[in-house]
This record gives sequence, structure tokens and C-alpha cells, in this order.
Amino acid sequence: MSRSATASLAALGVNPASELTSTTTDHATGRVLPVRGELAGLLPWGGLRRGSTVSVGGSTSLLLALLAGATADGCWAAVVGLPQVGVLAAAELGVAVQRLALVPSPGNDPGPVIAALLDGIDVVAVACPLPPSLARRLTARARQRRSVLIAWGAWPAADVELTAESVTWNALDDGAETLRHQQISVRSAGRGAAGRGRHVLLTFGEEEIELPLAAGGPARSDEPADAGPERVDEPAARRAYAGPVSDELTARRSAAIERLVKLAQGSPPA
Repeated sequence: MSRSATASLAALGVNPASELTSTTTDHATGRVLPVRGELAGLLPWGGLRRGSTVSVGGSTSLLLALLAGATADGCWAAVVGLPQVGVLAAAELGVAVQRLALVPSPGNDPGPVIAALLDGIDVVAVACPLPPSLARRLTARARQRRSVLIAWGAWPAADVELTAESVTWNALDDGAETLRHQQISVRSAGRGAAGRGRHVLLTFGEEEIELPLAAGGPARSDEPADAGPERVDEPAARRAYAGPVSDELTARRSAAIERLVKLAQGSPPA
């Protein structure tokens, strides 16, 4: 295929099939973000490949499980438009909550908020109803910025679709007084190498719960909390985003925070 044809397809949010495969180099260079073992078999790259779009349906636990491996590995994640998701639920599923931003209510025009997050966050999960044209533009932006876009529900031209087909809990007649163990049957579909379709059974239970807090003390009070962009605390956000990351990512995250602050103040982003 000619370069011009490839560029035209890329502008429409279409990735070549060759991009739906993974190599050892991809993992070693950070082009593929890690996921928990069972989920790796559902993704053609063995993880979340930067620049890709993955749609998730049927279970918020499945969505949070996708974020767990990447955040534990030092990446940042954001969840937009899911007010039912909280810090405790995320922590119980292994998400490093000190690197998680929750934006439950992005406002009437979520596009600029999502775009700003894609500019500086490694993995952005989106649950806002968007017109197909905007969804495609955000897919293209994620590819350009080398972020991972996780869509809650159907999404145009998603590289991989993960669907929770059934969710079961432990029976209360086993002596338990609460629902402790959850099993989710997950099916994958997609394009290229992801088109074969696979099933896995995810198990979540109290024995797997780990609060990813720093050893020796509680989490810092300036970590991201359940707040929308209209309540962004700029100094706290800047401190929270500091970390052992590359200069490029640091600059991108700083610029993303600047844009979110401007949006929260009602000013047009640069």
C-alpha cells in the first residue's frame, strides 16, 4: 500500500493490520503496557499497545482490571464519565490509585477534556456518549499521542472489543455474609489478529486485594481524588504528576494539566 493511501486510512482512524501484532521489542521499549496475565491472552499485543483503542462492555470490574497492570508499572490512567467508579473499588482490583485520575462529570462538552487527558495520560477510559465523528478524532489523537484509549461500550473502529458475557458471585450459603468472590467470563473480538475471538475467566476475590500505597505510611493527601475538571487543584495536580518518567512524558502531562485548568476556569485551551 502506498504511503499516501496509508496516510488517508490513518486519518480516518484505520490502522494497518500489521499494527495489531506484538513483538518482544514492543514490551521492552514500553510500546505495550502490561495487563494481568489472563487479559494478556485476549489482546493481540499481549498488553495495551500505545496508540490503540480498546472497547469494553458489560463490567466496570473488567475495565478497572485493564488499568491495574499499567498503573502498577508506573503509568497514569484516567476514567472519564463513570461516576459509579471510586478509588476504593479501583484499589480492590489492583489499580495503583496514586496514579489514577477520576473525572466523573466532564461537562456538556467532554471532547476537550478527553483530548487534554490523551495528551498527557498513558491510559484514558471514556464512558461519555459521543458522536461518531468525535470518537474517531479521539481515536486518531490517541494514536498520535501514543496513549491508550479504552472506550466503555461500542466505539467506531476499535482495535479490540472485550465483552463481559457473564458475571457470577460466590453463593451466600457457603457461610459467607458478603459477596466476596467474582468471576467474569470475557470474550474478545476485533480486527486482524484480534479477530479470532478468545474467552477467558477472570476471578476477583479478597485474597487478591492489595491497596497499592507507599510502604511505611498512608497515601499523600495531594493524590488525585474523585473530582471533575471544574475542581482541579493546580498545585496538587502538578505535584501528583511528578515522577520518574521521561522528559517527554513530563512535558506532556504538564501541558495536559495546563489545559484542564484552563477548561475548569472557563478559558479556551491553547
